[in-house]
Amino acid sequence: MSSPNAVKVFGPATVANVSCGFDILGFALNEPGDLVIAQKTDKRGLTFECPQAESLGISVELEKNTATAPVISLMKALNPSKGVHLMLDKLMPVGSGLGSSAASAAAALVAVNSLFDSPLSREELVTFGVEAERVACGTGHADNIGPAIMGGFVLIRSTQPLDLVALPAPDKLHCTIVHPAITLETRDSRDVLKQNIQLKKAVTQWGNTAALVAALYRDDLELLGRSLQDVVVEPERSQILPGFAQAKSAAMDSGALGFGISGSGPSLFALSDSDSKAKAIASALRSVFDNLRLGCETYCSKINTLGARVIEEER
Repeated sequence: MSSPNAVKVFGPATVANVSCGFDILGFALNEPGDLVIAQKTDKRGLTFECPQAESLGISVELEKNTATAPVISLMKALNPSKGVHLMLDKLMPVGSGLGSSAASAAAALVAVNSLFDSPLSREELVTFGVEAERVACGTGHADNIGPAIMGGFVLIRSTQPLDLVALPAPDKLHCTIVHPAITLETRDSRDVLKQNIQLKKAVTQWGNTAALVAALYRDDLELLGRSLQDVVVEPERSQILPGFAQAKSAAMDSGALGFGISGSGPSLFALSDSDSKAKAIASALRSVFDNLRLGCETYCSKINTLGARVIEEER
């Protein structure tokens, strides 16, 4: 069968850090996400458009856009005889703490790889995707782009060299996201973090991270809930997130297994063991931000075990 002439790919939002796993853990969601349409062209090279670029303040320069920057490197590696035109439909909020840049990059990389018969594995694509994170925040992290491309839970053991470990996702596990109507830049969120931590806190954090990984393998949601404790980053970042304490209390009272900051914020996440609890948590979180007179969006999702995926193709 011939390779497709055009593909449409969905790139999912992700939750990075997962409380105790700062910079080393992340998982993918079923919603929200971005869409990328990739089409072969007769003229070699890469062209790009994004209808929402101006309104969202997104650069359309190939080296500065998080969808196209990693594709430049990918196309150099693939050296295809055809060119590619990319159209990014930016459906995710920018600066949300949900891996917006990774969603665009994941969709673009999977789309271009698919156009040319998918010569690279998903894990190999993550290497190119790290470039998008450098464009977005100046540092090449993989805790968003890893799960955005590979799906499920991903552990980043190392970034130099890149060493990723795919972790199982319990079937009953559901995630609730609340994205309050505030803007928080990743760089600003990192600025509040301390550069040194107490050994006692480090030991607690290591224990929770190890237990979280064990809980995923054992399908032990009670242990997972006990492990979702962050004694290093959350105490600092929660101070710059309006309504965090109220939201955490409301989520836990509504049956959440655990609650934390998604990535660098301002989005927050809660994990639970059923769709009904996920929706009840979403309702409780909306009430918190309504009372604070802050608008918000909520999403309920099982863990997306597929990552970025082709949803349409044209041959």
